[in-house]
Amino acid sequence: MSIITDDILSSEEKIKKIALSERKNKDCEFSKITVRPFKSKKGTVWQLEKFKDNKVFHENLSRDDFLMWLCETGEKNFRQISLTAEGVNIHYTVFPDKIKRKETANTVKKVEPKSHNKEKSYILKQGENIPALVDLGVFSKEFKVVNSKYDKYKQINRFIEIIDDSFNKMNKDEITILDFGCGKSYLTFIVYYYFTHIKKVKATVLGYDLKEDVVESCNKIAESYGYDGLKFYVNDVTKGELFEGEVDMVITLHACDIATDFALYHAISHKVKHIFSVPCCQHEICSSIKKGGDYDILLSHGLIKERFSALLTDSIRAEILRLCGYETDIIEFVDFAHSPKNLMLRCKLKKPLTPDLSSIEELMERYSFKQKLYELVVNN
Repeated sequence: MSIITDDILSSEEKIKKIALSERKNKDCEFSKITVRPFKSKKGTVWQLEKFKDNKVFHENLSRDDFLMWLCETGEKNFRQISLTAEGVNIHYTVFPDKIKRKETANTVKKVEPKSHNKEKSYILKQGENIPALVDLGVFSKEFKVVNSKYDKYKQINRFIEIIDDSFNKMNKDEITILDFGCGKSYLTFIVYYYFTHIKKVKATVLGYDLKEDVVESCNKIAESYGYDGLKFYVNDVTKGELFEGEVDMVITLHACDIATDFALYHAISHKVKHIFSVPCCQHEICSSIKKGGDYDILLSHGLIKERFSALLTDSIRAEILRLCGYETDIIEFVDFAHSPKNLMLRCKLKKPLTPDLSSIEELMERYSFKQKLYELVVNN
């Protein structure tokens, strides 16, 4: 056992999440792994959410099997391991001969859906018969939030709240929405439910994803609900043909890396009025950026470089959108405790403009990095 497993054993009941990142073993096929404990009929289960390219795999382990996996596999393959528990964050850096430990306090409370789910706070209330949330595993058959899905429930509600705030100013009785990188489509189903059942609006919602089996499953579920305006398509947003009709809104929730840029460009090029985009991993700038100026100090350490590159990516996206005529702001989507990918680009088209990208070009030239949205806007 290691110092990490000792900490897990001593604070097991308070642990919310464990994240493993910065892969150090080339033989490891997963770029990152997130672990969450949840209650099942057989006791506490530790669910591993493993990310590979643009796919996510899940595995459930008992406590003992998880601890053994962490020692034999997790610590071997990943350099950074973070533990989030009630009242404390512990970050570990794994070296060949030692593990460096840093502890900080937090205000995270133990997740208990009954106590946290204040009815007036959410548009999608616990206890309501929302079939999509049941079939997708967010609600139990009794319409209660499943403990392990509380973060997802929080994210979906927050996204709907933000859309609701904007839609109330739209004065529309019909709407068309594209969802890029929809995955298992938690959000896509709920957006359709929100517009058709809560707002009583005729909605066409199209979801795009790469995974055939997931798209097939989502179409079957939509058909079983009688959701005639909800369709899913297997499509590579970087290559495939997309809907060319008039679109009112583009949404993305954790579309991987440059898939977000293609979604944003589709919105820009089709003069889509509203964009709500929560980016996921941002590897492009991090993999190409080099020292070249005042910010070199932020590029000297891998972890800081990665975070700086992610912030720079979203800052450039926001600036390009502004220069293209969008009123753009970056807001905190959910608390960091619920998701580390917690920034949203919220944009509303005021007047399409031909952008002057010289300030971005100067930055790119100085630091020798690439950025896909810039390339798409300039080359098309």
